[in-house]
Amino acid sequence: MKAFMKTVVLLVVFACTWGSVAQTHPDHNYWQLSPRVGYDFPTYDNDTPFIDYQGGIELGLSVDYYWRWFGIGLDLDYIKNSPESTFPIDNLIDISGTTLTDFSLREEGITRLFYGIGPNFQYVSPSNKFKAELNLRGGLASIKGGLTELRENTVINDRLNFHAGYDEGSVLTGKAQLRFTYFFNQTFGIHAGAYYMRHFGVQESLDGGVAARYYDATISEQGSSLTGDIYTRAEACEHDISSVGVYAGVTIKLKSKHDNKCCTTCEKYSLAVTARDKFSRQVLPDTDVALRDTAGNIVQTGTTNTFGIVVFNDIAKDDYVIDGQLYEVGLTTNNAGASEFKEGQTLQKEILYEDENFILQGKAVICNTATGLPGVDVIIKNLTAAEQKSTITDENGTYILHIGQRGSYELRGKKDKYFSQTVTINPAEYDRSTTLFVKLEICLEEAECGKAITLNNILYDLDKYDIRPDARPELNRLAQFMKDNPGIRVEVSSHTDSRASDSYNQTLSQNRANAAVDYVVSQGVSRSKITGKGYGESRLLNECADGVSCSETKHQINRRTEMKVICN
Repeated sequence: MKAFMKTVVLLVVFACTWGSVAQTHPDHNYWQLSPRVGYDFPTYDNDTPFIDYQGGIELGLSVDYYWRWFGIGLDLDYIKNSPESTFPIDNLIDISGTTLTDFSLREEGITRLFYGIGPNFQYVSPSNKFKAELNLRGGLASIKGGLTELRENTVINDRLNFHAGYDEGSVLTGKAQLRFTYFFNQTFGIHAGAYYMRHFGVQESLDGGVAARYYDATISEQGSSLTGDIYTRAEACEHDISSVGVYAGVTIKLKSKHDNKCCTTCEKYSLAVTARDKFSRQVLPDTDVALRDTAGNIVQTGTTNTFGIVVFNDIAKDDYVIDGQLYEVGLTTNNAGASEFKEGQTLQKEILYEDENFILQGKAVICNTATGLPGVDVIIKNLTAAEQKSTITDENGTYILHIGQRGSYELRGKKDKYFSQTVTINPAEYDRSTTLFVKLEICLEEAECGKAITLNNILYDLDKYDIRPDARPELNRLAQFMKDNPGIRVEVSSHTDSRASDSYNQTLSQNRANAAVDYVVSQGVSRSKITGKGYGESRLLNECADGVSCSETKHQINRRTEMKVICN
């Protein structure tokens, strides 16, 4: 164990020292060191019904060399498991009826040390930050320990449950491993993964000429009792041991020195790439750009600045392919030839965004503020094609969606206990030849218990309470809010101004509230979840009471429909 830890520490220190002087763009022909720590879950198929094998720590190191998508690697794994006797000793009675109480238990941990070598296969993302690997290993393992002995010391004075464990020095072993890595820079990253390991034909040890021995026992609610049957295996059998494990660790990537593209004596050049929209000619900030060699290997990556430009410095005079991606949409590929580079000059290249859709750059905010709201499920529905898609706002409340040039769209937000604005978007109002980005903000208001929220545009004809077509979108918004929050109950209230008699206004407002409730119920909301209340002129918002002369605008403030979440 100590020797293993010393080996890992020395290799990591060596890797850090080499990494500080290595080339900064190690995308092929490179070494990779991956120390890790994890947890192992074993399965021992050794015909011992009263022994379980518990999981334990796994410490490992992978040393890999990659050419491109293929490589070869060496794995070193130290695994510590432990046996556990499960023989039922509580209220245990032997065949004579005597209760057994004097037991002694001995359990030795099992150490497995695996050395394996085999092929690697990898997929690297275009940004060179994410990598997925499949590692296959074959090799030998040392398996030591695992003796388990439960004795009854007074009445029977014998082993009730026993396995002699293992003492194997070279067991044929196979391992398959998946590993996922995120790189912070060209050298260092973190990884997580899982593995399956199998040891073939592991031979048990013998102790006093016995490999395994146990008494048979029956278990009842009152306790357990020995049946008198004793199973003894004097032959040391061979069987397989398998385990699965999960782990995490760090990854250090090291460029092969002989593969450096440039050196202190060779010429170095610069390449500036501008990302631009083909139709509007707008420059495109935040575009991910990758510079590849002719074999497809990434040489450098970068992101365009506010002017849509990224500069690659200190590159060799060579042939390159330039790729770009903006919000998961690829840009057209461009090429930079070796003959185009001139000493002392920065080569200028352009890549184009040719997607004809608009990019909807929006923000979800708390109503009447500029505060962004994170974690909002922003849903956009194509009203023409009856399709919808969604995305989640980031920590600043911003979101990105793509919309076509034709059709009509409805946009809303969804977040627990928030009442969302619904916005209709008509792409025909925008010109794709002059703009790529459509800016749109939606607001959500927290529906606090007992807090009244005004429903806009709920208008009625004079002395009428029928739901007009122009009121339906707002009531649809209320119905959607209730469907998104099925655990709440809502009161819809209707209010009038002070003109006409109190009794008339009370009856009219109640009829209007009932009509609003009926409409929401017709949209699929349970009637038990919504109630209507008419308040007439009893809750005026201004001074326009009976006998007070007010303008029509002030009277309109009092004529309103509201909703509030009913407190439990």
